[in-house]
Amino acid sequence: MAAYHDLLRSLKDERASDVRGKPTLYKVNGKDYWYDVYRVGSDVQKTYIGEDTDELRGRLDRIRDLRAEAEAREANRTRLVRLLRAEGVASMDGGTGSLLAAMARIGVFRLGGTIIGTQAFKLYEGELGVRLGYSDLAMTGDMDIASFERLSVALDDTVSEPLNDVLADLSFDPVPSLHKGKVWKWRQTRREMLVEFLTPSFEADEGLKELPSLGVSAQALHFLNFLLARPIPAVGLYRSGVLVQVPRPEAYAIHKLIVAARRAGEDRSKARKDMAQAALLIATLAEDRPDELKEAWEEARAGGPKWCTLIDATLDRMPESRALLTAL
Repeated sequence: MAAYHDLLRSLKDERASDVRGKPTLYKVNGKDYWYDVYRVGSDVQKTYIGEDTDELRGRLDRIRDLRAEAEAREANRTRLVRLLRAEGVASMDGGTGSLLAAMARIGVFRLGGTIIGTQAFKLYEGELGVRLGYSDLAMTGDMDIASFERLSVALDDTVSEPLNDVLADLSFDPVPSLHKGKVWKWRQTRREMLVEFLTPSFEADEGLKELPSLGVSAQALHFLNFLLARPIPAVGLYRSGVLVQVPRPEAYAIHKLIVAARRAGEDRSKARKDMAQAALLIATLAEDRPDELKEAWEEARAGGPKWCTLIDATLDRMPESRALLTAL
């Protein structure tokens, strides 16, 4: 875990050192966000850096030092990745790693994109010190990226290259949609990998929404807002590390209880995997981070009767997890 968090810190330093101009604070919808403001010819450009935190302020204050240390940081990251692999932390296969590296390069995660689903679950190994290896719980051919529609509009920034072009370079083809001109999923036939973009739905239906900062459409889903609240940075073990964003593990665990109860038809078989992932995280967090787990548990149950009904329907099949949660 120490090596993992050293690697994470180094990648966050690297992102901050990429600032080209003057870091400037803007207030957007009542929140403070940092932007990199610089000139290109006679035009002033503004690139989103991140939400204002003490940690980010500290990094921005040390930009000159961070730039000077870039070469040493990269060598150290290579060493840390090698150490983590030697300790048995699962690394990414070439296809997944190259996909996430390309998304990170154009700013998908910087602009609010969050990996969800099993690809996120796999990244909790380093965060929580849980050994997953290559178990069935960590196997998937899908990549789900989610973001808030309102955040995507408010940031007033976009990815540096069109996502469709980046995915095409990696041999992904758009999956035809019933909604003309709107694409929210891509398939890579040779690796049977599917990339989908999702966003929370705050309306009765679960239609398609636009994510302007990412330049894609997204399938809107209920209850996804809970999963995306206050995401955390994470590292994918590919080359010298890829900085991405995932949900908080406690939010992931509780959200899986909801997802399992909503499975229907052909997706019902996936509920067993949802419950197994939730059970592992709940057991780990109840021991190591009980306060965070309790907060997420209470927050979800405060969502209303429908939330509680779905959570309880799944926990009826998970007595050990129910006991751990009610004992918090």
